[in-house]
Amino acid sequence: MYQPQSDFAGLFHAFTGGPDAIGPQLTAMMLEQRADSPLLVSAASDIALFPGRGAAPSLESFRKSTRGFIELTAVSHLPLALAYVARRRELAPDDLAWRTQLQGLLPHIARVRAANTEGMWRQHVNLDAFAGQEAKIVAMVHYTLSTTEAYIQRALADASLMDFDALVVQYLDPPAAVSPVSMNAIMFATFGLAYVDIAYRIGAWLRGSGIDWARVMVLVSGQSGRPTAGVTWSSNSMCNLVWRVSDGQMPADRLYVAPHAPGFSVDQFNDTAALASLEVSYRKLWMHTRTSVEVSRQMFANHPAYVFSPATAQDMPPIHGLDDQAACVARLRRIMEDPQQLLVNCVADYVIEALQRNGNRPGEVAIPGFTNVDFSALA
Repeated sequence: MYQPQSDFAGLFHAFTGGPDAIGPQLTAMMLEQRADSPLLVSAASDIALFPGRGAAPSLESFRKSTRGFIELTAVSHLPLALAYVARRRELAPDDLAWRTQLQGLLPHIARVRAANTEGMWRQHVNLDAFAGQEAKIVAMVHYTLSTTEAYIQRALADASLMDFDALVVQYLDPPAAVSPVSMNAIMFATFGLAYVDIAYRIGAWLRGSGIDWARVMVLVSGQSGRPTAGVTWSSNSMCNLVWRVSDGQMPADRLYVAPHAPGFSVDQFNDTAALASLEVSYRKLWMHTRTSVEVSRQMFANHPAYVFSPATAQDMPPIHGLDDQAACVARLRRIMEDPQQLLVNCVADYVIEALQRNGNRPGEVAIPGFTNVDFSALA
């Protein structure tokens, strides 16, 4: 079996070997000199700020571990569920399991209809971002449930309604004469509402944390959403959110996306030793990356520099007003067909920009498919 020639291997490891090698020693020195620099780490569902020098971290959660996310996402999943059932039927037309799947949704719809009250949204979900909009959210959910239930009942009686041609023109994207609000619009609206809360809370938490944006070390660590998604600045909405909240004070090149690094969860914050070890590993990862950047800037100072510029929502269609349904649907299609995209990217840049403009007031974010619809008139 081949082994590298030992003298060459020795030279190789002199630079990049264990803790006594040249590379790791420089990284260790830089870590010690900057041990008081704040470290901000975002994982799949939580974001943590480590102030430095062993000080206790602070934490904020988002997505699945927060109020309202599951409730709104459950509603947005109804059109997807019907589309997936239609695809199953298309692939196996003689398999009647599609009927069982449709029938299985009906009791869920009935239970959610009973639970969908202003009191539930106001007292159980209880989000500042939704304050004053609870009645409208109830009406939107009721409309979605009723429209979906009626379509399922019709499809169980007429299987041709589960052909995609029929599903699109009568349920997903119907003309106003057939249905006043399309399910495509509902999907965008529910995504938008859920992300308004996330961006508002994370933004407020970041602003209130007193972060020294010029010195902060930022990592977006681990898997975010689908395994293929969110691995670059432009495809990970957290990058844009953190940078915009800093009002551009954070040098964009101080944020690194590390999809293969470990994530963390709220539960780990109860284990002080494990948390301290995790902070050390995050700081080493960030500084190992930074060491190469800083050395390169001096090694090649006489040559053109690489200048990083934040690219946000790359190629995501711009939304030109509340009635720009074509752009909203194009965004929905993009996030489903482009495996690099986080699903939330269909709304993230739009919501972040709106919150930046209005001073982080979530109730003033105009959401296509929600703000411009009077759902109470559709009951």
